[in-house]
Amino acid sequence: MDEIEVSVCCARPDKVFLKVLRLPAGSPVMTAIEHSGVLQEMPEIELATCRVGVFGKLRTLDAVLRAHDRVEIYRPLIADPKEARRRRAVRKA
Repeated sequence: MDEIEVSVCCARPDKVFLKVLRLPAGSPVMTAIEHSGVLQEMPEIELATCRVGVFGKLRTLDAVLRAHDRVEIYRPLIADPKEARRRRAVRKA
């Protein structure tokens, strides 16, 4: 059976998680997340609300991984970027 090497990463202000894994070829994103241990290491992650991606591009949990992909688990935004930009513009005016 062919294997692929992928990494799983997640960052929060005080901690960064990064783990390299070997998985069977054709494995989905969810399998990489489960096997990485990130959900045990960072129990605040809720996959139902968090977005995930591969190299900065959003992916679903059932997306098939390729060799050397980096699965990224994104934190929710604290502020809406458009609203923050409007507030900065008002302050400058």
